[in-house]
Amino acid sequence: MENTLQDIRQTIVFNAPIQKVWNAVATSEGIAAWFMPNDFQPVEGLEFKVDAGPFGMAPCKVLEVASPNRLSFQWTEDWTITFELTDLGGQTEFTLIHAGWDINKVTAFGMPHTMVRDNMNGGWAQMLQTKLREYVEA
Repeated sequence: MENTLQDIRQTIVFNAPIQKVWNAVATSEGIAAWFMPNDFQPVEGLEFKVDAGPFGMAPCKVLEVASPNRLSFQWTEDWTITFELTDLGGQTEFTLIHAGWDINKVTAFGMPHTMVRDNMNGGWAQMLQTKLREYVEA
């Protein structure tokens, strides 16, 4: 039986050059501006944390850094987050992939992946369309 849930995958085009979008998703300051406070550095293998507010400090690990087109990191034990950027000449196509969903798994804070996935899907849409867009298009 298939236990995986579909990855969250969202693509958006920003009216911003690729380097500006890359800086927003691949630097500690950039990530803090639209996502969560963190001690991230774009170094493969580096362990870092994001401050998930009521859910505490979430352990993460940088998996891949391919500036300015792809960044991937492990988020807690459960998920892999990947940012893919494509230069459209003054604009940037940005794709977020949130993988690692399993119908039989429960998060560290006790919620089933099935419930969390829907919340996260909406949360990512909100963050990308408003916070990240405002940050890179300012």
